[in-house]
Amino acid sequence: MDTSTAISTYLDYLRQVIQGRLTEHFTPGTNFSVDSIQLPANNSDQTPLPTFIRNNNLNSSEIIILLVTFAPHVDPVFFDELIQEHLPDKGDFPQFGGVRGRNHRGFLPTAETALFILAGDDLEKRFAYLDLFEKDHKLATLTVLSIEDAQSGEPQFSGRLIMASEYIELFISGRISHPKFSMDFPAEYITTELTSDDLVLPQATNQQIAELENWVKHQDTIMNKWNMKRWVKPGYRALFHGPPGTGKTLTALIVGKKTNRDVFRIDLSMVVSKFIGETEKNLSQLFDRAKNKDWILFFDEADALFGKRTNVRDAHDKYANQEVAYLLQRIENHNGLIILASNFKINIDEAFIRRFQSVIYFPLPSAAERLLLWKKTLPSTADQKRPSDADLSAIAKKYEITGAGIVNVVQYCCLESLASNSKEITVEQIKTGIEREYQKEGKVF
Repeated sequence: MDTSTAISTYLDYLRQVIQGRLTEHFTPGTNFSVDSIQLPANNSDQTPLPTFIRNNNLNSSEIIILLVTFAPHVDPVFFDELIQEHLPDKGDFPQFGGVRGRNHRGFLPTAETALFILAGDDLEKRFAYLDLFEKDHKLATLTVLSIEDAQSGEPQFSGRLIMASEYIELFISGRISHPKFSMDFPAEYITTELTSDDLVLPQATNQQIAELENWVKHQDTIMNKWNMKRWVKPGYRALFHGPPGTGKTLTALIVGKKTNRDVFRIDLSMVVSKFIGETEKNLSQLFDRAKNKDWILFFDEADALFGKRTNVRDAHDKYANQEVAYLLQRIENHNGLIILASNFKINIDEAFIRRFQSVIYFPLPSAAERLLLWKKTLPSTADQKRPSDADLSAIAKKYEITGAGIVNVVQYCCLESLASNSKEITVEQIKTGIEREYQKEGKVF
């Protein structure tokens, strides 16, 4: 069965359920049970929607909520056509819930819509289904769907049912793309072609990174099988600190590669807002999207948001401190890996430091590490010569420079070599490149 056929089969099932419920409502003396409609068989169907239902062992009520939320995304008039069969004059039908969108003028289901389909006017049955809408329910913890907050003063279940965009894409196309960078998701997916063999760090730093990787690999055993969740908060929090260019971002990417996790770099300029309450809203959207996704959230230059809290002198200071407190709470409750990067550990609020499982220092590379970086970074091909190991060793001993600085110097040397039609990168070119890096940093060459 192909994807479109599978979706049509499930929508036909939902259509039968809704028709049965509407017939019961508008025809006195009739009774309807959701269980009277047979679910589609999907034991061997490998298309995305049946596979998701099977893998997560969804029961009929969970499947109906899933389909109610999904239907408008593939059939814009799905609900309108069903309602019009029973309300040809387009009268009001408040029991069925629903709202109209801004751009999409068709019917959009609310939580009330799902409750009516499942239980009709039977108050006892409706109460029995309320746990389906709890935050700890399977569909919520999987971040498949959520309920929009109801308007102030309106019934609790009048909020729209919202399906996460990645699941819409999964059910339709069979894949999940990375979320697009936006105000609603101020994080950028980042990756690298480099591997752990390209990462040059001190042994002590490597050992601490190995501990972090061990948590990623064994968190399920520790938290669930060994029941450490009684004592240990969910997730893992690490602080990378050290001078710029010492490999903090690259390490986060390598950890992502080795543990098969996507890395998202948070754009703090989009998260932090001068408007009261907006920063919390931006952070909430970010953490809600990342929940249960096995992503690595990487906060680069984290001092801007995770810096020391100030003494309260005015309303601005009061709300700035509230933002830090809110962030601390969300980070502690996040069940994934969070990495903060800072050039100076001293800038980070002590309240955060105490809650990190790992505080990892990235020092400037030693002479031996710089030599290794020079050897790894400089091109070595049949038609491109480079300085001897002895010359590189002398350069590594004499000039203190970060890994990122070495990459910049090598790029400069390659361009100079190509521009002069030379097949050799010389010691003088390297020294000139180092001088340029020193000038950028305000250092004496």
